Amino acid sequence: MEKKVVIFFVALFIIILVFISPFSKFRELNMKNRALTEKIDYLKKANATLEKEIKKLDGDIKYVEKRAREKIGVVKEGEVVYKVVPDEE
Repeated sequence: MEKKVVIFFVALFIIILVFISPFSKFRELNMKNRALTEKIDYLKKANATLEKEIKKLDGDIKYVEKRAREKIGVVKEGEVVYKVVPDEE
């Protein structure tokens, strides 16, 4: 009787060892899958924002001019640029 109980617990222990490793691997892969899904969602939103920017740059010359003025300080011929410098105290 005692031998059967020992064999049962040894068999149970082996079964548990066999199933723990794949289960932990499954959880690890599941967490990676979630992280990658979140990254994909973020990149899709960023891509949509960039697509909108491309459409504006392709179709709206005033928007292109505005961006050029903001980014690289483009001025039209005949315009005067004033730079405000704060007073030193």
